[in-house]
Parts: sequence; structure tokens; C-alpha cells
Amino acid sequence: MSPQSGNPQPEPISAQARHSHWFVIVAAVFVTCLIISNIVAVKLISVEGVVVTAAITIFPISYIIGDVLTEVYGYRQARRVIWLGFGCNLIAAAAIMIGQWLPAASFWQGQNAYETILGYAPRLLLASFTAYLIGEFANAYILAKMKIMTRGRWLWTRTIGSTIVGQGLDSVVFATVAFIGVIPFDALLLTIVSQWLIKTAYETLATPFTYLVIGFLKRREKLDVYDRDTDFNPVAIG
Repeated sequence: MSPQSGNPQPEPISAQARHSHWFVIVAAVFVTCLIISNIVAVKLISVEGVVVTAAITIFPISYIIGDVLTEVYGYRQARRVIWLGFGCNLIAAAAIMIGQWLPAASFWQGQNAYETILGYAPRLLLASFTAYLIGEFANAYILAKMKIMTRGRWLWTRTIGSTIVGQGLDSVVFATVAFIGVIPFDALLLTIVSQWLIKTAYETLATPFTYLVIGFLKRREKLDVYDRDTDFNPVAIG
């Protein structure tokens, strides 16, 4: 209270009261996985004869972390982190493209390699960003709704169920926007189905790890959010 005015002064809200260090760590890992995925996706690998990008090794982790965010902190916080990841990916892509356009030093011989490895085709960039937003928001929405329906029981049903929907939409949107009209329809369909199945299997196998992380965070944070009165509009960031 101010001795001059006699009116109570509001106490500052600490950053710790709003966002714990555990939340910051989870959000940082989420964003890191997204940025790395976009960088390593340039390499194509063959899994039992099925060609996929190297991002298959890390991108599904973003969905696992998305499950953790929604299950522990709720859809509102997950929505903020999803948009944070989108913004950071946009910054990374812009920085890489500017670096590509800047004139190379006369003695530097790596321009072609830089463009081959880090260069973004606008169509692929659009496909990646669109698929990410649709897939991640679908994943968070399904998990939040299923948590209410199951009354918080059977965690595996909502982590796997949300992944089936989210990764399915991600695979359909990315492959369609990136490759329709470029590769035959049969090859496009095979790409969609194979990526969807591999990503879903990845998260299914990671279910025990997901249980450990969610249980740890719920105990540490003393949180278990149910989105009963949540506005699920994906652009309602406030």
C-alpha cells in the first residue's frame, strides 16, 4: 500500500507463477523438434522399400509433446505453443532463404550445396506449414475432447486416437499440396498411407514414455487440466 495515496498497489505477477520452468522446457523441445524436422526433411530414406523423409525420425516427437502439453496444461496452452512453433519455423525458413539469396564470398565453394540442402521450394514450404497447423490443432482438439469423454481414464486411447487423426491429416495435407500433379496418384496414395502408418506406429511404441512424462509433469506441476469451458477456436490466442 502506498503511504501517500492510501490505495493498495497491485503486486507484480512473477513469470514463475504464469509459466513454470517445466512448461518452458516442454515448449522449447517442441519447437526444436519442428525446426530440426524441416531441416532434415530434405534427405529421403528408404524404410522397407518405402521412401520417406529423414524427418520421420524426429517429427513424430512433436506430436508426443503436443499430447503432453494438452493432457497436462490444457488446450489453451497447447494452442499457444503450436503458434509459437509456427512462428519460430517461419523465422528459421526466412533466415535460411535470406542466407541463400545473399551474395557468396568469391572464395566460398559451398553455395550449391547450401541451396541443395537448405533451400526451400515454396510449394514444399506451404505444404509443410499448412499440414503442421491442421495436424497439430486436430491432435490437440481430439485429445482434449477425449479426455472429457473418458473422464481422464485410459490415457493411451486419447494419445493414440488423437495421433491417428492428427498424423493422418498431416500426411494427407502435406503430400497432396506438395506432390499432387507431380507424381502418379498411386504413388501419392502410397506416400500418404505409409507415412501415416509409420508415424502412428512411432507414437504407439512411445506410449510408455508418454505415460512417464505426463505422470511426472502432473505430479510436479500439480496440474490436470480439463477443457470443459474452453474456446477451441485455433486462432483465439488470448
